[in-house]
Amino acid sequence: MALFGLFGGKKTSVGLDIGSGIIKLVVVDHGGSEAELTKVATTEVAADAIVEGEVMDPGLVSEAIRGLFEAAGVKRKSVVTAVGGRDVIVKKIQMDRMKEADAREVIRWEAEQHVPFDMANVELDFQILDPEAEGLQMNVLLVAAKRELVESRVALLSEAGLDPSVIDVDAFAIHNAFELNHPDAMQGVVGLVNIGHEVTNVNILEDGVPVLTRDLSVGTRRFREDLQREKGLASEEAERVIQGQSQHGDLAGYVSARGEEISVGVERAAAFLATASRSAGGLSRVYTTGGGARIPGLNDVLGARLRVPIELANPVQRLRVKDDVFEAVPVDEVAPLLMLAVGLALRRAS
Repeated sequence: MALFGLFGGKKTSVGLDIGSGIIKLVVVDHGGSEAELTKVATTEVAADAIVEGEVMDPGLVSEAIRGLFEAAGVKRKSVVTAVGGRDVIVKKIQMDRMKEADAREVIRWEAEQHVPFDMANVELDFQILDPEAEGLQMNVLLVAAKRELVESRVALLSEAGLDPSVIDVDAFAIHNAFELNHPDAMQGVVGLVNIGHEVTNVNILEDGVPVLTRDLSVGTRRFREDLQREKGLASEEAERVIQGQSQHGDLAGYVSARGEEISVGVERAAAFLATASRSAGGLSRVYTTGGGARIPGLNDVLGARLRVPIELANPVQRLRVKDDVFEAVPVDEVAPLLMLAVGLALRRAS
């Protein structure tokens, strides 16, 4: 589902995840019998250069991206990246059954009834979810993004000397990697919770289709600031504590409080889907990913509140990996950060 871009046939794809805390670069080789991860690189972003996904200092961020490509030795300038946040709407809708070409002619009119943006300044795409069905109505996954958001991402990458061949949506890129690595989660209603630096993305899948997304204003930064403010820890020490690299007796209390906040967001998203979809059952399980998924005890808190199995999603569980990719950093440490970047690199960029 390459939204706002086209599939191509290049042998190598470069996925670039521009996160608020860390920028992740992943290279996937499509030349063999199966996709192979050949390179992973990350770099930290200066504090407040990106706030809740919005780039506040384009010069600083583009410089960090250039440095990351140079350090990783990646020469390819064509990249696959994504946009997300409150300026992106993903919604499952119903419309009269028709061929895809005909639907493309009327989708903007249909979107006016569902998208709370000025339609003159929106990029749209869609996918028919039940093309082989015979009813009078068809289920369509509608995606809308403010054009300004897409254009600013293109401008940022151009300043870094890169060419975005595909601009996808965060939720779909994450789903792309998740589907490959966890095919057993493609049945029923499943939550995929990506706990980032400042924002937690909640994606609800129904029979493998991402039908509902929500962004929560809580991430690893909140956990770290709790420890800094109330326990007087330095930023670096607080970061080591929440990543399980250092012990602190009071961490459990903060994990419980913030975990409840995330759980409520997941519950509300699942409840909304249950009321909006006649076919939806209850939430059957939840998978976590992102830097926050490594916080000690957080998955236990989510499981206790949501009363469903919680599992750490792994973007390289079934993906072929070149032998030397994780020589410099343990795979268990970096893998939770890579779900979005891997999903982007699995695209065959033009």
